[in-house]
Amino acid sequence: MDKERAAAYLKRIGAAWPSVPDADALRELHLRHLRAVPFENLSIHLGEDIVLTPDALVDKIVGAGRGGFCYELNGAFADLLRTLGYEVDLLAARVPDDDGRLGPPYDHLALRVVTADGARLLADVGFGRHSHHPLAYDARAEQPDPGGVFRLADTPEGDTDVLLDGRPQYRFEQRPRVLGDFEATCWWHRTCPASHFRQSPVCSLLTADGRVTLSDRTLVRTAGGDRTERTLDEAEVLPAYRELFGITLERAPAVAPLTPPTPGGAR
Repeated sequence: MDKERAAAYLKRIGAAWPSVPDADALRELHLRHLRAVPFENLSIHLGEDIVLTPDALVDKIVGAGRGGFCYELNGAFADLLRTLGYEVDLLAARVPDDDGRLGPPYDHLALRVVTADGARLLADVGFGRHSHHPLAYDARAEQPDPGGVFRLADTPEGDTDVLLDGRPQYRFEQRPRVLGDFEATCWWHRTCPASHFRQSPVCSLLTADGRVTLSDRTLVRTAGGDRTERTLDEAEVLPAYRELFGITLERAPAVAPLTPPTPGGAR
């Protein structure tokens, strides 16, 4: 990413170019990203392609003013961080279901970031509800965060579990990966009826006092511990995307048909 694109990305998230790529700056970038760029799977339900290249991901987030899911959000954020002077590794993770069964390999993408002041941090702006700030990568004690109490726990196989308030969120590998490694599972999430991303359009954004989420036509807001929920009329859907998430669409996303496209869709 060149400096001009990086500057446009920073403007998109309302952040200044850090004078030093240290842990404090990463903490600020991480939080601003979560509050500016929504977690969303709308491309799946709009029939749009998902292209896993840094240029395509940045074009979607910065040029089109959209969000994305883990591969897109963390993939683009990694490119930005490298341009700013951070060392970044892409990590493959698997997300457990309600019964504790792990999802497919490359189910999730997270980031290991090394800062100029020597910190090793787990950054993740692509998991929906998660930590507001990067987590200390090598710490195994509880890590309080506005999103809850997090803890990293090593497994006998050499992987690491991320737990939120004692509940497993995902299990990540230590080995660095490249963006292309995630293409097959990205395609699986786009096309397989078993993928939870296929069940409903979802768009969610962290706010200063809670979170706002639109799942199909159900709008959920949390603020200061209070939760409200209501079903939007058809005419309210597009304005809600625009006003709450900054996403302008020509038509409302609809649950994607179950007939899968050809495997060439995710590149």
